[in-house]
Amino acid sequence: MSEKLKALHGSLIDIVTVMNQPQRDEVIIRAADIKLDRALFPLLVGIQRVGPIGVVELADRVGRDYTTVSRQVAKLEALGLIERSAGAKDKRIREAVITPEGKQLTDRIDAARERIGRAVFGEWEEKEFDDMVRLMRKLADAMLKGPPADV
Repeated sequence: MSEKLKALHGSLIDIVTVMNQPQRDEVIIRAADIKLDRALFPLLVGIQRVGPIGVVELADRVGRDYTTVSRQVAKLEALGLIERSAGAKDKRIREAVITPEGKQLTDRIDAARERIGRAVFGEWEEKEFDDMVRLMRKLADAMLKGPPADV
């Protein structure tokens, strides 16, 4: 099991490395044929996926300082891609949500991501792909849950 865990960890590091490369965002932005600052890209997508969301939580999700994210979210708002309003649970928190204009961009991003994904997984058998999707969700859920307290 130790060697398999090391191999799994190495694979996850490779995946995270690729997904965090700014060049990858540029590829998707070009493939989606949109005009968007690369630094704003993961924020817009994150707001669309999990919004309404506050700046602090969004900053945690993208691994950036909340003051930087706050400025970038203000840019998205100025572009009309998101709106901010008082939080439903805590009125002190201003939560961001996607606007119809922002949703149009993320729809184009999703279509580009699908074209890229189809190319990446084009030679996989359907069962292999289905198994990978199921197991990745299982892994993500286990990681979100966290390790047992007694580890």
